[in-house]
Amino acid sequence: MKPAAMQRTHLQCSRANQRAQRGATAVEFALVFPLFFTVLYAIVTFSLILVAQQNLTMAAEEGARAALNWQSNTSMQSALTNRGNAACTAAEAVVATLVKSTQCTPSSTTCGPGGAMQCVNVLLTYNYQANPLVPNLPLLSYAVPTTLSSSATVQLNPENIQ
Repeated sequence: MKPAAMQRTHLQCSRANQRAQRGATAVEFALVFPLFFTVLYAIVTFSLILVAQQNLTMAAEEGARAALNWQSNTSMQSALTNRGNAACTAAEAVVATLVKSTQCTPSSTTCGPGGAMQCVNVLLTYNYQANPLVPNLPLLSYAVPTTLSSSATVQLNPENIQ
């Protein structure tokens, strides 16, 4: 075989290998892409869950601070109820639009040393299963929480409640 003919054969062989490599690259991409996409989607999903949890915590704290403000009342129990309702109103006003349809539950109990103080507790819950921030992937739904919740408590001196 002449050197020119050998060179042409070598070029033809090289081109055929390049075409085969293009197909192999496409197959490798098709196999690896779902794994990378799932990992990226999980990172985004859990990041948004952490942002929502932090927002609920901040809103519950602001609600508890709002319970410190005086509310009109006729008795100790009505004062605690009014402060709890004001706390929920403040907490729901602070919740970001990202976390929609939260449920606020105020409660009051005696607390402190010897039960001498009154405590107002603000509990915020968000049903993540019913209102996910991003759609769940089939296997990822086992790892995400069903509900997010946060609570904050403020201690009140009974002398200053009414």
